[in-house]
Amino acid sequence: MTGTRIAALGHYQPAKVLTNDDVAALVDTSDEWITTRVGIKTRHVAGPDEPVDEMAAHAGAKALASAGLTPADIDLVLVATSTAIDRSPNTAARVAARLGMGSPATMDLNVVCAGFTHALATADHAVRAGSAARALVIGADKMTEVTDWTDRTTCVLVGDGAGAAVVEAAPDAGIGPVLWGSVPEMGHAVRIEGTPPRFAQEGQAVYRWATTQLPPIARTVCERAGVAPEELAAVVLHQANLRIIEPVARKIGAVNAVIARDVTESGNTSAASIPLALSKLVERGEVASGAPALLFGFGGNLSYAGQVVRVP
Repeated sequence: MTGTRIAALGHYQPAKVLTNDDVAALVDTSDEWITTRVGIKTRHVAGPDEPVDEMAAHAGAKALASAGLTPADIDLVLVATSTAIDRSPNTAARVAARLGMGSPATMDLNVVCAGFTHALATADHAVRAGSAARALVIGADKMTEVTDWTDRTTCVLVGDGAGAAVVEAAPDAGIGPVLWGSVPEMGHAVRIEGTPPRFAQEGQAVYRWATTQLPPIARTVCERAGVAPEELAAVVLHQANLRIIEPVARKIGAVNAVIARDVTESGNTSAASIPLALSKLVERGEVASGAPALLFGFGGNLSYAGQVVRVP
């Protein structure tokens, strides 16, 4: 085995749905204002008794079932999250306990909106290096718990959920080389800080950075994978804002690709957004098995990470 692949995917969203009209009852906004500016129509909201690790475990269990595996088959659990309130035990350890795993290595990665693609690359490296046989990689966030519901610039954006992928060894590279990095001097542009922690961002700065700086980086991701943008079957960007997703996808040149627009029904779920959107595309049969898909996360810390994967 010289490569890795995503063997299966799974996702989970809370049952409660908050519409734009519901949000408009909380702050001075409207369905038209939200739809026009960010493209979001609904978002799922976890209850106070539904923590991040529970959502992550639900998504992970679905991915394992889809792969025909049991928890005992996993020896590495990586959870990308920035909304785990407790410092220890970490979310990955709690997921492993919920799923009844034996003795896997368990790690959390906090790279906010680019967390899942960082975690996927880490799993790829670990399996190819021989330090893990199979990894469960999860992006999960409860953004509604760190949101100021009196701030209409941020509360209209967020949603909760989780997405998961099973990564295992493969004869060929089903997960392409990662291209990752950050802009440390602009890390303040997206923040979750304070006591209690609250999400805040400098929206215009993030928009300019994402729409101007990220498309050439995403094209380089394709080059490293040996896939031309026009050969992509799907583009799954971090689901931040439809006004970012659509121009960035257009500038990448993926003219034949399905563009994930799950943000319209799920809002910004941070680290969960990419696996959540990809899992839905696969579940609905919108992308063929084995087809190349670009995954590209960006946002918090002004970090980014992307890779081309083969759809399970």
